[in-house]
Amino acid sequence: MTRATLETHVLLDGLAMVESPRWHDGRLWFPHWGTPDIISVDLDGNARVMARDRSGLGHSIGWLSDGRLLVTGERLSRHEPDGSVAVHVDLARISKHLWSEMTIDGRGNIYVNSIGFDFSAEMADRVRDPSKPPAGVIALVTPDGTARKVADGIAFPNGMVITPDNRTLIVSESFTGKLLAFDVADDGTLSRRRVWAEGVAPDGICLDADGAIWTGTRNNECVRVAEGGEILDRIQLDRSCFATMLGGPERRTLFMMANQFLGVDRFDEMLAKRSGQVLVAQVRTPGAGWP
Repeated sequence: MTRATLETHVLLDGLAMVESPRWHDGRLWFPHWGTPDIISVDLDGNARVMARDRSGLGHSIGWLSDGRLLVTGERLSRHEPDGSVAVHVDLARISKHLWSEMTIDGRGNIYVNSIGFDFSAEMADRVRDPSKPPAGVIALVTPDGTARKVADGIAFPNGMVITPDNRTLIVSESFTGKLLAFDVADDGTLSRRRVWAEGVAPDGICLDADGAIWTGTRNNECVRVAEGGEILDRIQLDRSCFATMLGGPERRTLFMMANQFLGVDRFDEMLAKRSGQVLVAQVRTPGAGWP
């Protein structure tokens, strides 16, 4: 049964577009899409720019075990302590299109996904014509720098989480409104693809200690969904929830990255409108797994 709506408040406001949040080093970090800035903010709303990468849409962040920052985009880049930026691994042979979401598991394996097509040229047509073959892929980059494709045929892969035991990867399939799950082998390979839940509008996602996922719906909501699709908690928003993260000292602070969605062919207007907000709510069940 769905429980009562949780109270929220605005932590940051007036942002171009907010996505792909990560809790790291006692702060929430996120790429500020439409600008080159990667921002972090504490629980009191004090924000600062931590790094700069490429401006635009579609990038996500993560960290190597030694603390170096990784950023997705046209390439997977690595930020060095001296401020320089290097290519971490060449993924062009797997997909020449934008690499977006990234998750790094407890063994140092990096999972990145690509929608597999030119977003600016094809997105609107693919939304209008869902019969086009799904082109999305997931790549694995192991700690030794080896990269290989581990899943394909995904209809717009988006946020990914990995369970605490490193044995299950769950990914948003945004075009179908489903969450897909894969078994993760010892070598990081994915198998036994299956539907984990459906009937939502998943984008960026996070996992809690009960095995439930926080994600968005098509009704400007952020919901906590169990495997199989039951909605356990519901938060009504006044704009779309693009991503979630559980952080804070006990990982019981739910961060929601919200933007007024104008349509897939109006992202320039969305950025100019600066409707991006970082919203927070306190929840009972702490976060778990990666990110």
